[in-house]
Amino acid sequence: MDRRAFVKTAGLAVPASLVGAPAIAQSSPAIRWRCQSSFDRSLDTLFGAAELFAARVLAASDGNFRIDLVPAGPDQFVPGPEIFDATSEGAIEMCQTASYYFVAKDPVFAFGTAIPFGFNARHFNAWMMQGGGNELLNAFYGKYGIYGLLGGNSGAQMGGWFRNEILSVDDLKGLRMRISGLAGMVMKKLGVDTRQVPASDAVRALAAGEIDAAEWVGPYDDEKLGFAKAAAFYYYPGFWEGAGGIHYFINAAKWAELPAAYKAIVTAAAAETNGWMLSKYDSANAIAYKRLVDQGVQVRPFTRDILDAAYQAARETYREISAENPTFAAIYDHMNTFRRRILPWFGVCEYPFDSYIYLTMGRG
Repeated sequence: MDRRAFVKTAGLAVPASLVGAPAIAQSSPAIRWRCQSSFDRSLDTLFGAAELFAARVLAASDGNFRIDLVPAGPDQFVPGPEIFDATSEGAIEMCQTASYYFVAKDPVFAFGTAIPFGFNARHFNAWMMQGGGNELLNAFYGKYGIYGLLGGNSGAQMGGWFRNEILSVDDLKGLRMRISGLAGMVMKKLGVDTRQVPASDAVRALAAGEIDAAEWVGPYDDEKLGFAKAAAFYYYPGFWEGAGGIHYFINAAKWAELPAAYKAIVTAAAAETNGWMLSKYDSANAIAYKRLVDQGVQVRPFTRDILDAAYQAARETYREISAENPTFAAIYDHMNTFRRRILPWFGVCEYPFDSYIYLTMGRG
């Protein structure tokens, strides 16, 4: 018998506390987490996505699930380089970061963001959300006590700022460039003297001649950081980052403790910011690009011989890593199998359409 119906039928006055709280209240406990971002507040698309994420979680939980979010900088909970370990160990509950920042731990971390000559943003999202990439990466992250949610994408990035023109592979030899990770390993094979300079110091180092080139993201963020004042030549494409995935890394034990409703809220909020970030960059980069060109920035393409040499260097790098790292080899093979499956479709529909529009509108 339905207890509420029985109480009503009997005409008895029963205190609400004895009837039981609504199910929504039982599944919506007051929870407060700490989240640190790898990005400072001035990067309003990268950090802005985390702000949107925290706001959505708070609103959807009726104010019961609060995430205290801090940007990189003086108010951070832990030193920036320790953000992953702090989340893994439970010192903070979660962080917003780029997976490939941690390739020194294991090259497999690169797949969560980008590898040279990897996916574009459409391909990356398809692989992660429909092709099994998310499951593969979370099996890997789980070894570190982390649960990962894709929460943003920069789209294809620029090839960086250079003090001098780069006309051939020979011009790269001895070049001092701010670049790291697998991209740095590839560039080293081309003779580049790679430097790990913090993004906050890259503009100063470039302007002072301490380095000859630096890569960051794209026009919108690069303009904000002032790269156009430090170097005249802006190269494309950033072949090391055809898509730049951003993750929310969550302590696995804390994730397991969440009520199912909160897990659904967090997952939905991450999915929203994943789409929001890419659309924001697609719009803002176009406007910033025009401003930079109008200011006299010299936009140059990498030559075909540079791209070909870099492509071969990347393949050599992956063979070397795969020989020593079975997990890397397995995920790299899975990624390429997925890409070979979808490229014929993109080649017959998306690419011809885009090419025609670019050429036609460009002439106009």
